[in-house]
Amino acid sequence: MSKNAEIKESLVDNFGRTVDYLRISVTDRCDFRCVYCMEEEMEFVPRAQLLTLEEISTIARAFTELGVTKIRITGGEPLVRRNVLKLFEDIGKLPGLKELVTTTNGSQLRKLAPDLKAAGLKRINISLDSLDADKFRRITRVGELDKVLDGIDAALETGFEKIKINAVILKNRNHEEVCDLVEFASQKGMDISFIEEMPLGVIAEHDRAEAYYSSDQIRQDLSRKYALLDTTERTNGPSHYYRIAETGTRVGFISPHSHNFCGDCNRVRLTCEGRLLLCLGQEHSVDLRHVLRSHPGDLEKLKQAIRDSMSIKPEGHDFDLSAKPVIFRHMNVTGG
Repeated sequence: MSKNAEIKESLVDNFGRTVDYLRISVTDRCDFRCVYCMEEEMEFVPRAQLLTLEEISTIARAFTELGVTKIRITGGEPLVRRNVLKLFEDIGKLPGLKELVTTTNGSQLRKLAPDLKAAGLKRINISLDSLDADKFRRITRVGELDKVLDGIDAALETGFEKIKINAVILKNRNHEEVCDLVEFASQKGMDISFIEEMPLGVIAEHDRAEAYYSSDQIRQDLSRKYALLDTTERTNGPSHYYRIAETGTRVGFISPHSHNFCGDCNRVRLTCEGRLLLCLGQEHSVDLRHVLRSHPGDLEKLKQAIRDSMSIKPEGHDFDLSAKPVIFRHMNVTGG
């Protein structure tokens, strides 16, 4: 192989940002109905409009050949999609991929954790917004806390490289639990990230401006119990991390409102029906399903569509909690 042939292609947008991280939503369906993610009664994407697992694998291959080194499988709840383990296996074998990770609500981990690790999964983010069973049920509407806690234990027993807890914090719903959640993560040897609610889709359960609880407020709450040490550590995602001096636990903050992270965005999202979203909070997108099905077997045509998409990746989002959502797709459709 010549020296030139060894040079790997990369995706760079109009703002000089290199995209090396792809989040793939494999389904908009979920066995929970979290209040910040979707309405209680949802109309899901018809199954005929979903990308097939083979189509998702093809898109993942195109991205890795264009320089993407990290892929996260999301949903909805990704582990409820039938035969999804085969997708993990196929993507896990792609040359050039350094990290295959997933985000899950934990409900299926007791059953699937060993197979996921065997398929090449290295890291898992598990959503856990409360340690109180009644609060957990109110936030998830249908979720069982004990099942999620058992799923976390199953993941720990399986021995993944890293397990992290994600918690969306809402004022007067679970904000008083941030220290308890850090203590739980510390005792289990896990990292934790606190997330400000994303204003995606119209929801009736609460007023997002009223429920907003900033990362700065969470840090203040934690600082009454712990010494937080700032760190430059990154995971290729949007979290800003601190270390708990007393335990060494890493605490991350994902702060789309209080500390916008668009300036160094390295991510794009593929929805379950094949839209390539160039920004979480904007509608700029490319229909990759149409490209795939119009040019079956033509990987170069697909790769060119992805290259071209970089020209419409916006500089950032325009989240405004005081206004009605301008993005009508819910988080489960966007890909969590």
